[in-house]
Amino acid sequence: MFATSDHTPLASSVKIVTSGGFGVGKTTFIGAISEIEPLATEAAMTEVSVGLDDPGLATGKTTTTVALDFGRITLDPSLVLYLFGTPGQERFEFLWDDLLDGALGGVVLVDTGRVEDCYPVLDFFEQRRTPFVVAVNRFESGARFELAEVREALDLAPGIHLMDCDARDRESVKRVLVALLEQILESRRAPALAV
Repeated sequence: MFATSDHTPLASSVKIVTSGGFGVGKTTFIGAISEIEPLATEAAMTEVSVGLDDPGLATGKTTTTVALDFGRITLDPSLVLYLFGTPGQERFEFLWDDLLDGALGGVVLVDTGRVEDCYPVLDFFEQRRTPFVVAVNRFESGARFELAEVREALDLAPGIHLMDCDARDRESVKRVLVALLEQILESRRAPALAV
């Protein structure tokens, strides 16, 4: 760890990526926990997006992330989490690599009404061997499935954390991030145990 000229230690930073399908709540997730006003690159949905961007039933969604979301959480004076949110549409997949670069892990948000929307994101994290957790964002009007059913539908490995989440609720988001940090630590211990 480095120090400033007055010998105050600088905080270490950790990068976390939040991803998932279009309209699943990534911007809301980051906004619920960020200690700063989150940066969101939202653009109004237009007629051009009809047929490309499906916000789902009764979401009232009128904007979409076109580059990234960004927030920050200071865990203690020595550790800061930087949260990056990806656009949900596959057509923005070219940004996903840049956003994942240097990240310790990720959160994949799932809408049980549109489980298939998160398949490309799951493949993306798995192919890059990036630790991640899966959080089912429970929409009030959404279809309800048991977590075991969601795990089966997503074909998740037993070691991947899967949990419920309310992306609007700070405590819920905090639980997901703690689970991710545990997943990251587990993934780093696993190779050592195999030796």
